[in-house]
Amino acid sequence: MASQDWLSKDFYAVLGVSKDASQDEIKKAYRKLARTYHPDKNPGDAAAESKFKEVGEAYAVLSDAEDRKQYDAIRAMGGGGARFSAGGAGGGGFEDVFSSMFGGGAAPGGARYQQTSQGGFDDILSGMFGGGGGSPFGGGGFGGFGRRPQRGADETASTSISLAQAVQGATIQVSNHGQRYSAKVPAGVSDGQKIRLRGKGQPGQNGGEAGDLLITVTVEKHPVFELDGKNVRMTLPVSFPEAALGAKVSVPTVHGDTVTVKIPSGSSSGSTLRVRGRGVKGKGLPGDMLVTLKIVVPKKLSAEAKAAVEAFQEATGDADPRADLVRMAEVS
Repeated sequence: MASQDWLSKDFYAVLGVSKDASQDEIKKAYRKLARTYHPDKNPGDAAAESKFKEVGEAYAVLSDAEDRKQYDAIRAMGGGGARFSAGGAGGGGFEDVFSSMFGGGAAPGGARYQQTSQGGFDDILSGMFGGGGGSPFGGGGFGGFGRRPQRGADETASTSISLAQAVQGATIQVSNHGQRYSAKVPAGVSDGQKIRLRGKGQPGQNGGEAGDLLITVTVEKHPVFELDGKNVRMTLPVSFPEAALGAKVSVPTVHGDTVTVKIPSGSSSGSTLRVRGRGVKGKGLPGDMLVTLKIVVPKKLSAEAKAAVEAFQEATGDADPRADLVRMAEVS
């Protein structure tokens, strides 16, 4: 950036913030303007593209504490936009500027700065801003300031996938600012998990890398199965005789096939059986299928079935399923 740009461009005005704005206010202003003038939203609009670059240039300087400090000092030195003339007899130039700052055209320590010196204005600012043994400016201007690479901001998107896609993994398409990207969803992705597409966010400034695109994945509800990490959960309806006497039943899996599950005799609703290796497959060991039993009682009984239940009740009358309930419910 040329020296006259540092003196003439008001980066605060570009972002629409005050000179004492906080970093948070500067960031919010930049993001709002960057979204407004982003090339993806204004294809073929040269004015918008120019404004987008101008906003990025201003943010690159004001978002960095050290660059902002140097920029403010330089603007104050130049009166907020004045030029440093080459000077001449009665022309003022550098000495007039430092005369107003330090008195009599001399810097602290009595050293007087001449326009014709080898280092000139660059040497003065090098000493003010810790330039060490060399000038901080390159190419005859303030090339050392405001050109620090700035990483672009991250952006967000969302997508919904089926449970089958979550179990098996899938490649999906997402859109952001009119562009479509492919994203690989790993097998076993959980609801709400984020997938990062590197370099697909806001473009960087001054050679900085682009931000990332963060995709939030929503796994659609399934009427039977539910993911629990690499495990798959399901509720299995069973009859009273199956739970009481034990049984072997055929159970579907998320992989489209079926497995035989052995129900132990005397099982109760809420008991969970584990079928190993029938969960999500992927890196490492596969997950399991967790089958929770739910005893289903018929809503209507025939006379014969009712008589059988009454006979069962009479035969098991000594069994009290709530025997320990009162004791367990005591609050001491």
